[in-house]
Amino acid sequence: MASRTPTRTQNRSSATKRGTPRKTTKRSESGSQKSSGQKGSSTSRSSENRSENRSSGRERETSAFSFGDNGGAILGAALAGAAIGFAANYGRKFLMQSLEATAGDWDEILVAEHEATLAVFDRMLATDETQTWKRSMLLMKLTHALDKHAHQEEMVVYPALREANITHDADTLESEHGYVKTFLYELKQMGPSAPNWLEKVREFRTFISKHMHMEEEQVFPSFKKDLSEEQNSKITRLVNSDGFWMA
Repeated sequence: MASRTPTRTQNRSSATKRGTPRKTTKRSESGSQKSSGQKGSSTSRSSENRSENRSSGRERETSAFSFGDNGGAILGAALAGAAIGFAANYGRKFLMQSLEATAGDWDEILVAEHEATLAVFDRMLATDETQTWKRSMLLMKLTHALDKHAHQEEMVVYPALREANITHDADTLESEHGYVKTFLYELKQMGPSAPNWLEKVREFRTFISKHMHMEEEQVFPSFKKDLSEEQNSKITRLVNSDGFWMA
């Protein structure tokens, strides 16, 4: 009896040892299959997500950098609008300077501008403190007219005066343009509703009228009488050209 017991115990132990690896292998294989399935599923989902992200990115790029189906029509309309605006502005400049050119020579053109400027001053002086909007518009118009006029004189006429050794008059007249800018600055700063606005406009008109008379009655006639026909035509052409781009 004593000799049989160890044998059965050993057999069970041996069987247990032999069976254990087989069961472990099955569980391991099952786990491996599940893990492989999970990895495959995860890889598939990851691939799908990347594909969706790329597709979404392309859609965003398309919406950000294109006009859609109507892109060509929108772009064409924008270019057409820009062309029309440019043509209208060019036409306005051409019309304005063509009207001035009919005045005659360079000095006659500048005198015509003097008269138009003084007319704006007179309209400003005819306003009252309730017409602030009208005063602002007239001041804007005056500023543009004086800027254009000063550019024509400073870029063409005054340099021509210096070439003819009429340097003192050219320097005096050009320095007075600095005071013209000061008057414009002061009027803008005080505003059209200021109680002394008309007083400043009147002072400005008196100053600029003296400046204009010096040009019209002294400097320009004296300078022009010594010009050849070719020189006179050249200055007229340059005054018209500079006036066109500033119009």
